Amino acid sequence: MKQGQGFSLQRGIHRWDLILLFINSVIGAGIFGLPSKIFALSGLYSLLAFAACAVVVMVFVLCFAEVSSQFDKTGGPYLYTLTAFGRLPAFIVGWLFMLSRIFNYATLINLMAEYLPYFSASLDGPTVRALCIILLTALLSYVNYLGVRNSARINNILTVSKLLPLTAFIFIGLFNIEPALFSGGKAFELPSFTASVLFLIFAFGGFESILVNSGEIDRPQKNIPFALIVSMVVIAIYYCLIQLVCIGSLPGLATSGRPLAEAALGFMGPWGGALIVVGALISITGTLNVLLLSGSRMPYALSLEKQLPPVFTYVHPKYLTPTWSLIAMGAAIAVVSLFWSFITALAVASIIRVLIYLVVCASLIKLRRQSDPGKSYFKLRHGPLLALTGIALSGWLLSASRQNEIVSVLVCIAAGLALYFIFARPKAGGKS
Repeated sequence: MKQGQGFSLQRGIHRWDLILLFINSVIGAGIFGLPSKIFALSGLYSLLAFAACAVVVMVFVLCFAEVSSQFDKTGGPYLYTLTAFGRLPAFIVGWLFMLSRIFNYATLINLMAEYLPYFSASLDGPTVRALCIILLTALLSYVNYLGVRNSARINNILTVSKLLPLTAFIFIGLFNIEPALFSGGKAFELPSFTASVLFLIFAFGGFESILVNSGEIDRPQKNIPFALIVSMVVIAIYYCLIQLVCIGSLPGLATSGRPLAEAALGFMGPWGGALIVVGALISITGTLNVLLLSGSRMPYALSLEKQLPPVFTYVHPKYLTPTWSLIAMGAAIAVVSLFWSFITALAVASIIRVLIYLVVCASLIKLRRQSDPGKSYFKLRHGPLLALTGIALSGWLLSASRQNEIVSVLVCIAAGLALYFIFARPKAGGKS
């Protein structure tokens, strides 16, 4: 089959598409479940944990804004690491990124299958679960196959649709807060607070997914920094207000399985609970679309650097999408989703994410030293100092990890190293 070397990806993602993509990639299923888990860990200080995580993530976002503005090719954190540190570290970052897309997708689509029985008991069971996984993955794969503009349009609709019920939840909930629920509670404990912020990285993270698609973003040097900062401010405001409403309206928040739905049920009635469940389903679908969009570009990016077989560089001449890269990722996602009901612990997914953030912060420092002084890009004031702050914050967050979680991540890295030495290592005399 003809390899699409003569074709390039379409730059069909514009500034406001990009903002909505960032919002969609971050606001997923996590915010529908984490408020209760964080409250159980930190009590009233969970509000402070949300605010602290927003500040921490903004440090990472600013570092990403500078680094990403220097690139206009597909690859995201993989490409930044490749330029700054070489092939082996880049392959590991790309490998972990691919795994995290597959694992997160599988976890979320299985969570979607658990939400469906809310409407009817007939929607429960393994057959419905399998149909949900296969049909939805096939549909999203087809939408992405038809071109990035189609995917962006679907994303815009899903993002607005997920923000509407959350906006209603916040607006109505603020008028139904019980001040008595903000009295007493757990004392401040630094280990629990640190663990809370680490867990929240899962809810605040995901923006890095979209940066893989830089080769399809219009004017990435200008649009990416603007969209990153605007979207993260919007997300931080939503998250902090959601936690405020949950604490002030749900007495049993610490033990709630569906905190937003149960809180809405209390102050909005049955229709409110149903609205939040519908919002959760839309939110999960939107996040799944972003995971597939970004994940399907990673084999393409690795293949361009000859770290995966050249078949993944094929770009469809009409739709300008990386066809075989998309098919491979869609198939891998479907298989893993079908045979794994729970892929990885929340903390493990967060650890992988923090490691990638740490590497990008280090890349900022290295790229500052390598870059041409006359090169035009989004340059942070005191950028290296901010990057060192990001590295220190990464270390603080990783300190909350448990031994078994660290071992799981090391196993993932070891598997990536094995693949690298099988077929991705440069041949003698090749690029090191």
